[in-house]
Amino acid sequence: MIKKLIKWLDNHAVQIADTPSQQADWRQIDLWRVIPFVLIHLACFAVFWVGFSWFAVGFAIALYALRMFAITGFYHRYFSHKTFRTSRLFQLLGAIAGATAVQRGPLWWASHHRNHHVNADELEDAHSPVQHGFLWSHLGWFLSNQHFATRTERVKELVRFAELRFLDRFDVLVPLVFAVCIYLFGFWLEVKYPSLQTNGLQLLVWGFAISTVALYHATFTVNSLAHVWGKRRYATRDHSRNNGWIAFLTLGEGWHNNHHHFPGSARQGFYWWEIDLTYYILKLLSTCGLIWDLRTIPKEVRESRKIQSHDHKK
Repeated sequence: MIKKLIKWLDNHAVQIADTPSQQADWRQIDLWRVIPFVLIHLACFAVFWVGFSWFAVGFAIALYALRMFAITGFYHRYFSHKTFRTSRLFQLLGAIAGATAVQRGPLWWASHHRNHHVNADELEDAHSPVQHGFLWSHLGWFLSNQHFATRTERVKELVRFAELRFLDRFDVLVPLVFAVCIYLFGFWLEVKYPSLQTNGLQLLVWGFAISTVALYHATFTVNSLAHVWGKRRYATRDHSRNNGWIAFLTLGEGWHNNHHHFPGSARQGFYWWEIDLTYYILKLLSTCGLIWDLRTIPKEVRESRKIQSHDHKK
């Protein structure tokens, strides 16, 4: 029992399956270890007890948007693809913000995403719906034993930062502190501003549980749906597609075929009509001097490898 509890707190307690027999069973899921993931979904039903307030709903939407940007702007476009540069302090702040989304640590996230690009829609791509089906690509791989540990060989330049290694090893700490802060904030609002009709438990359910679950499944659609639903502008070697609805939910990540065509661009909406809120925010941070060397796609690359039948031929 103690060893099982330690796996909730310390990721070093989980080993990568590295023997042929273990790899053959790569879909195995440790049900005990994924209990917190299940519980956060079940916690959403507590909404029937804590009730509704417009403040709680707005708070949930705001935390969804802020944490989605932390995932798209930092976990994805910075840690995974290095599409801009920043200071060590702002790098840490971005990592902490991303960790509040409860999608594990920055090294884990980046290492598995880099592996996805190396093996996109091939058998080794853990979350390819083409190879492994929708349900597995959407969330099964995220829970599996084989894909729990960080692939440090994929993120060698990031592993040298002790603070990132700490966040990655104890990735449960930031979400726990975040949840407690949300509860205390709600309790304070109940006392100081009763007209808002909210309280600690209500904010915890709406701002943490519901917001986080929505964040989970919106993020996961980029893995599961953006490789089967949408349009292909570029002849990439994978099945990636552009999808405006997914882009709306994920602040620009739905322009997925664009991204696979040129992963090194901080801007994934290559044309003006492809709204990419993550890039607009990164551009603002660049103007403020918090990040710099923001990379975008060269025009000649943007116009190359197009599928002629695509609607957008410009």
